[in-house]
Amino acid sequence: MNVMSNRPRRLESYVSGQWVAGAKDGVPLLDASTGAPVAFIDSTGVNFKAALVYGREKGGPALRRLSFHERAAMLKALGQALMERKEEFYTLSTATGATRADSWVDIEGGIGTLLSYASKGRRELPNTRVLLDGDVELLSKDGTFSAQHILSPLQGVAVHINAFNFPCWGMLEKLAPTLLAGVPAIVKPASQTAYLTELMVRRVVETGILPEGALQLVCGSVGDLLDHVEGQDAVTFTGSATTGRRLKTHKAIVENSVRFTMEADSLNAAVLGLDAAPGTEEFDLFVKEVAREMTAKGGQKCTAIRRVIAPRAFSEALIENLRARLGKTALGNPTDEAVRMGPLASLDQREEVRARIRDLSADAEIVAGDPDNPSVTSGDAVAGAFLNPVLLYCDKPGSARAIHDVEAFGPVSTVMPYDTAEEAVDLALRGKGSLVASVFTNDPAFAEEVVLGLAPFHGRVMIGNRVSAKSSTGHGSPLPGLVHGGPGRAGGGEELGGMRGVKHYMQRTAIQGAPTLLSAVTGRWMPGAEARAGGEHPFRKSLAELKIGDQLITATRTVTLDDIEHFANFTGDTFYAHMDDEAAKANPFFDGRVAHGYLIVSFAAGLFVDPAPGPVLANYGVDNLRFLTPVNPGDTLQVQLTCKEINPRANAEHGEVRWDCNVTNQTGATVAQYDVLTMVAKTRE
Repeated sequence: MNVMSNRPRRLESYVSGQWVAGAKDGVPLLDASTGAPVAFIDSTGVNFKAALVYGREKGGPALRRLSFHERAAMLKALGQALMERKEEFYTLSTATGATRADSWVDIEGGIGTLLSYASKGRRELPNTRVLLDGDVELLSKDGTFSAQHILSPLQGVAVHINAFNFPCWGMLEKLAPTLLAGVPAIVKPASQTAYLTELMVRRVVETGILPEGALQLVCGSVGDLLDHVEGQDAVTFTGSATTGRRLKTHKAIVENSVRFTMEADSLNAAVLGLDAAPGTEEFDLFVKEVAREMTAKGGQKCTAIRRVIAPRAFSEALIENLRARLGKTALGNPTDEAVRMGPLASLDQREEVRARIRDLSADAEIVAGDPDNPSVTSGDAVAGAFLNPVLLYCDKPGSARAIHDVEAFGPVSTVMPYDTAEEAVDLALRGKGSLVASVFTNDPAFAEEVVLGLAPFHGRVMIGNRVSAKSSTGHGSPLPGLVHGGPGRAGGGEELGGMRGVKHYMQRTAIQGAPTLLSAVTGRWMPGAEARAGGEHPFRKSLAELKIGDQLITATRTVTLDDIEHFANFTGDTFYAHMDDEAAKANPFFDGRVAHGYLIVSFAAGLFVDPAPGPVLANYGVDNLRFLTPVNPGDTLQVQLTCKEINPRANAEHGEVRWDCNVTNQTGATVAQYDVLTMVAKTRE
């Protein structure tokens, strides 16, 4: 199907493995700049209950059969395939009103999120199908009864209901952690820009990379879809708080305790520091950031700056600088290379923003821009949804209400003055919870007071100054490794945040039992589980031969005073506890001179290492090192080294092995405990 034709087309839903057109002609979706029809949308006749069943029975099992590394490889391949088709997405994206720069955030930013999760999945997750959460909990003195928390994929479907402003990124930023967790998804894009989401999903399906049923698409109304969600499903929503609250209280969601995540309205604030006077680098950076956040995507970003909080003494200069900068913003058709800001997504959206500006005018005066008379460099000012940036000023923000309650989802911000840091925080918190706030200052004391004041009410706080200016990703950029969401008014949800986002689609379960049985379930050896000592040295075994619980009990070595003094002189670590007997005895933790902790680790390695070349390729780290009992001259050390976890790497000839290393003295007391991490070949040469 030629989806790039100039003729408007009927969008289709992809459900139960098929592309399905709605039963009706559909509602026209218009080009934001010209008003010309781009597509028609309708989902009448789609069997939503069957789509959920298909995802649960077809997509879910197929994804759960894959390991985290295999799912990560799938995301990487998908991201690479989409990147090869990016120009097709850019071409269609102009119809949404997005400039090339705006589209980059949506298209390549979304694909980049897929690739980021692919990378993080390979680096941070084991090559298994279950995650361990936390340490082993010992539940009995004799070690025969323990517990381990695990995370396993939900066996339902994640329903993602997305907003119009980011038709690509909005889908992919939710899809990446969902698929990595092993859960299928049904994506419902907002109708206004659904034609771009549909195009991307078509290209995803064409790749054949995802298992059938892993991704479904609904273009149009979700109908009775939510009537059929169950306890293993999850629903995410991005949009207005009013709609979000209605969905959150849906009967099936409430009765089945369906996980519901909402990202809603957000009156994000940017605070200019008391030290950031006109002429400082922070003042200039602040002006640039506010103007950028007002104009990027036409201000149609959930993270855009809505409230500009500045010292009263700097407010006049700030307004003048912003007025001048915003006045240079070329508004027009995004196909015009000279244009720096495109129209809003639709005429209805423009009328909505104009109405909200009128609400804000009850507390504030317009100091830049005319919302009723757009001035464009290209495009149709009548048929297109154009709106120039509008800046307002509220002289008494402490007694105002509308500026803290009303969000104009467009190129609109309000400047409000403050006199003290405490007052700046108070004004920001009147937003009742936001996705992000930014603080521009070069004063550490101001940063500490304001950021700590803002943190409980925000999902993210960015500090901007001259040092980070060149490397900063800015106020309005959600990043894959950082949480995206906010408390209160912002919806109370969290997305992204690296592996935090993946775990949202998994169930945490406490597993209790005998250590050997727990090890069988979790794939990780734990103290008290069966071990196999004797026979061939474990370091002589490849991944194909090595088993969880393979163990080495080493010979012993006695630590002498000469050993301690030699280590001190050789390394330069002449801390008194190693060199001065009287001073060491005065220490409440020691009875006299003690061995260095790293001397113990070194001697332990000498006891367990097999020196010949073989399957063990490298030692790449030590985790969780603890020194538990002091070692004095004359104490004898022995090591119990146990294969704890085996993690083969996909598409590589080696994998990681985690070894439990327990170093004891002549009485059997543990003197050091840690994990040794090695790279091991999959097969012997």
